[in-house]
Amino acid sequence: MDKVLTPEEMVAPTEMANRILEKLDAILLGQHNLHKQVLIAILSRGHILLEGLPGVGKTALVVALSELLQIESNRVQFTPDLMPGDILGSHILDENQEGKREMRFEPGPVFTNILLADEINRASPKTQSALLEAMQEGRVSLMGQTRVLPKPFFVLATQNPIELEGTYPLPEAQLDRFLFKLSVLQVDTHALAEIISTRRRGAPPKQNWHLNSDDLDLLYKTMDEIFLPTPVANYIARITAASHPTYKEAPATVQKYVSFGASPRAAIAMGEAARANALLAGRPTVGFEDVNGIAKSVLNHRLILNYEARFDKVDSFVVIDELLESLDEADISLPEDIQITTNDEKSLS
Repeated sequence: MDKVLTPEEMVAPTEMANRILEKLDAILLGQHNLHKQVLIAILSRGHILLEGLPGVGKTALVVALSELLQIESNRVQFTPDLMPGDILGSHILDENQEGKREMRFEPGPVFTNILLADEINRASPKTQSALLEAMQEGRVSLMGQTRVLPKPFFVLATQNPIELEGTYPLPEAQLDRFLFKLSVLQVDTHALAEIISTRRRGAPPKQNWHLNSDDLDLLYKTMDEIFLPTPVANYIARITAASHPTYKEAPATVQKYVSFGASPRAAIAMGEAARANALLAGRPTVGFEDVNGIAKSVLNHRLILNYEARFDKVDSFVVIDELLESLDEADISLPEDIQITTNDEKSLS
């Protein structure tokens, strides 16, 4: 068995992670659940797809994360005429100090820690695919040369759910690269009234607290040491397998409405995100509740539903709810030839 962190070793990183969450809640009001899921994804070193209407604070969230974690961020507005070189960078013919002409590489905005890809579905598939290697491998290959991106590296991409004209839906291969797909909802009237009263022109309050590089290293080191027990790993594997309609444990909703289930990458994502959820709760070991707490965010964009689901107006969240309810977490089953006798039955015999 791997070494399990002691309660004392969990105190500092747990307090640090929850302090980040507390500060995010103070900067952007009324979005606690969103902030928790975003922080879990950041701790898991994963990319996030944010879906929401304009003006709900998606850009402000990236800026706040950059300030709190003390890492760099860049923003790219995706448009139909955006080219891959506008994101990755390009080679420029330049003249050096000796008067000789040579090709010089000018890094694009992807060379940062947090890249905000705003309205990513407005760019062409060619430009969208330029991010695939960066998201998966953390590097960029141009003109036969590979350049490593800064660490950590995250993509926070946004898309507008109601403005579909002139957009290019993300292909499944690219969707699968996002650890989470999260909906950015409108805040309630109480939070909105506080924003109007206290945030002149929408400006967030200035921060007087942030992590340093050692703090961030400690968070990631702790993440790497969170223990994932075999029964929990088996539960993740069974969730992933049961998301496919051909699997024996697949519930009726999956069999009826799902064409293709989650990939092995989804299982890996659930394991990492469950570790981050355990860290926030101060637990050195991942539990079933940690998996259930992040499963919807991992799976909702990975299940490919059929036409019948669209006809019956069934979304992926309905399918995932039944999937989780149908599986026994511990997978405890007795052989059919064993009968359980209650005390009442014994007294009658």
